[in-house]
Amino acid sequence: MDAAFAPALIAGIERLTAWADLLDEINVFPVADGDTGRNLVVSLAPVRRFSLGRERTIRDLLVAARGNSGNIAARFFSGLLTADAVEDLAVAVRLGCDRARLAVVDPKPGTILTVLDALSEALEEPPAADAAAWRDRILKRLEEAVLSTTELLPRLKEAGVVDAGALGIFLFMEGFFGSLAGKAAAAVPITETFAGRLRPSPSFREEGETGCCIDTVLEMNGSDADADRRLSAIGSSVVVLRDGDTVKIHLHAPDGKKARQELAAIGQVVRWAADDLDAQVRAFRRPKIEPAVHVVTDAAGSVNRETAAELDMSLLDSYITVGETALPERHVDRGELFAAMRRGERVSTSQASLFERHECYRSLLDRHSRVLYLCVGSVYTGNFAAATEWKRRNDPDGRFTIIDTGAASGRLGLLAVATARFSRTAGDAGAVVRFAGDAAVRCREYVFLDRLQYLAAGGRLSKAGALAGDMLRMKPVISPLSDGARKVGVVRDRAGQLRFALEKLGGARERVGMIMLEYTDNAAWVTETARSEIARRHPEAEILLQPMSLTAGAHMGPGTWAVAFLPGPDGILKESQG
Repeated sequence: MDAAFAPALIAGIERLTAWADLLDEINVFPVADGDTGRNLVVSLAPVRRFSLGRERTIRDLLVAARGNSGNIAARFFSGLLTADAVEDLAVAVRLGCDRARLAVVDPKPGTILTVLDALSEALEEPPAADAAAWRDRILKRLEEAVLSTTELLPRLKEAGVVDAGALGIFLFMEGFFGSLAGKAAAAVPITETFAGRLRPSPSFREEGETGCCIDTVLEMNGSDADADRRLSAIGSSVVVLRDGDTVKIHLHAPDGKKARQELAAIGQVVRWAADDLDAQVRAFRRPKIEPAVHVVTDAAGSVNRETAAELDMSLLDSYITVGETALPERHVDRGELFAAMRRGERVSTSQASLFERHECYRSLLDRHSRVLYLCVGSVYTGNFAAATEWKRRNDPDGRFTIIDTGAASGRLGLLAVATARFSRTAGDAGAVVRFAGDAAVRCREYVFLDRLQYLAAGGRLSKAGALAGDMLRMKPVISPLSDGARKVGVVRDRAGQLRFALEKLGGARERVGMIMLEYTDNAAWVTETARSEIARRHPEAEILLQPMSLTAGAHMGPGTWAVAFLPGPDGILKESQG
């Protein structure tokens, strides 16, 4: 493959990732379940590892694909990735379009397929001598195709938006062709290009399918000429990806249990994932409350997607790599991560690229009038420096405020949740910034490790020291502070950990109003034992349960848990719950 291709593929994926939240917000077709952005990011993640080989990547796309758009996109990319140079693009794109269309049992105009066809048509024309003109001509055709989706699909016209999957492909291609043309950072803001088509109409009401959104892999014994008809009888929105006897199927079914039984009659079920469409639609319908300032924080702050969505808060991802698979933190299966760590598989973390981060900042400012970034402590990452430098060059109006919280994991998450709640009723952005600064000083966190071996695996402790500590049943207690994480104690067992937590909570100078308990793969114990005892001792406090950020979990290992708490005056912590 041409040396320019790999960077172009990465640029496309990173631009798509930065705008994934917007895609979720406009996802109304085939059902308003608000997950197109997330599904595309997960489905196309194998492209980041194209260096592993073309065939391996295409195979991984088959397995990774999620959702309607994600499965279609994965099939298209199996064609696109056959190109070795710019000269091959027209043929590769045509192949990808044909494969994508064949994968959809009941294709509709006004979807991701419409944009893919427009791309193929644009590449059939002779390339322009000037690379920038060539890029602009292609992107203009794609822009027109995306805009056309609103009129082509009645559901999109009713909602007043463009198709989320179609826009996702546009975003990728903008980054991809921009990189090939040598101008990856010159993209026009999406909010300008598609002005008036990026917010569902308040009058729009989802009346579509309910039940389950299913992604499954079947092993077939030979071909089944009647498979498409049989699948259509099981559910709707059917997409079928075939690789020999392996068949990847996406569909919506009213009854997940019944659908699995019917699919098992067609082939052996080897992978199964099912999302609750009813819950996703309810979340999509949730009324939006315009805050004084939009709060964004790092996903390393132990706030899950659901909590962030409830508070209209944005999260910025780091990357978790398990073996040879890298995903944004929010999209990693935590059960699989901790199981891999217990098996001794290699796990690592990394920051998003500067290009992806800059695109995220741009996306936030394009969609919100004021943004407050509660950044993980600068002693832990370079995120604060990256954001500050970007603000210096791109925020002349001062709409982007950045606070170096000095915090990580649950301390950062609790601060973000409290600030996002306060922002919903605050009179102005300045009051929110002052609240966040004060809360950052008062918030505390204690992290309880189960084993030291995982710190050693990440290079944060010698292997000899970890072995000795584990043999002596030493369980250190760590507190993430603005000048770094400090060991503040050592206990022998879980009972000792809980006693330590209770002592710190009881020793707070002010009444504890809000407590966050974080878990790794020990949710049952944290919920049933730790939470119950803390609630008994502190009945006045609100207790939040959150999965520990996978950035922290990847370093500290399974069995880790933590408690963060925020003492403070009455009336500022629970205001937005009603």
